[in-house]
Amino acid sequence: MTGSPSSAPSKTSATGLEVEGVSVRYGGHLALDTLSLAAPLGRITGLIGPNGAGKTTTFNAVTGLLRPTTGTVKLFGDDVTHTSPQARAQRGLGRTFQRMELFDSLTVRANVALGREAAMAGSKPWRHLVPARGNRARVSEDTERALELCGITQLATRQAAALSTGQRRLVELARVIAGGFRVLLLDEPSSGLDRVETARFGEILQGLIDARDIGILLVEHDMSLVMKICGYIHVLDFGKPIFEGTAEEVRTSELVRAAYLGDESVEEEAEAHASEPRAVG
Repeated sequence: MTGSPSSAPSKTSATGLEVEGVSVRYGGHLALDTLSLAAPLGRITGLIGPNGAGKTTTFNAVTGLLRPTTGTVKLFGDDVTHTSPQARAQRGLGRTFQRMELFDSLTVRANVALGREAAMAGSKPWRHLVPARGNRARVSEDTERALELCGITQLATRQAAALSTGQRRLVELARVIAGGFRVLLLDEPSSGLDRVETARFGEILQGLIDARDIGILLVEHDMSLVMKICGYIHVLDFGKPIFEGTAEEVRTSELVRAAYLGDESVEEEAEAHASEPRAVG
């Protein structure tokens, strides 16, 4: 996303992102039905549901790509329901997409730097071509920090085209981190990763919460990852919120089982993580 998060409100309320009674209607189809959720700073919040449940619609409404039929979207307490995607990015809202969009001909470092450069350019894209004096050092500093946080400093000089899927996912994450966003919307970030890569990705996300005091709203199909790292989870089915609670509460919910997870998958997740520490907050 574009825009400069440096213009985000100075208040650092833990509210982060708040969605209040948001509905989205396409003609006669109600794609999202009065959803309310919060993704506060200092927590990874999960948003799960079967295909077609309304998860991507939620992200599009939150980022301003869709205008809600009803309801409000707030960032750090400010109503941004009627602002542009760029204005929301300038206030500190960043997003990754299910389909990765890296520049294969550029190095990892250059790809990550684009996140910081885009944020600085804001509504003036020509700044990409003629950087303001003094900005180059900041771009370099923020880029290196993002590479370090994502554990990919050793890949900095490699071309993106030569990376594995797991490495590309980390580059995409580093790019949005370099942008300085306070609230991140992550859309299926573990897609294409194996179990080891997924576990490492989850550790990195938890590390980001500790290191940067950001908020994350995570749409994810890998229930093992969701159950392990999410401090709170919202469940959608056919566009309607049907349940919310901690990972344990979601795991044991008969309603969630019937609508989405299935008895067997829930029990498998419980057994896999019964002895593992869970996210808090």
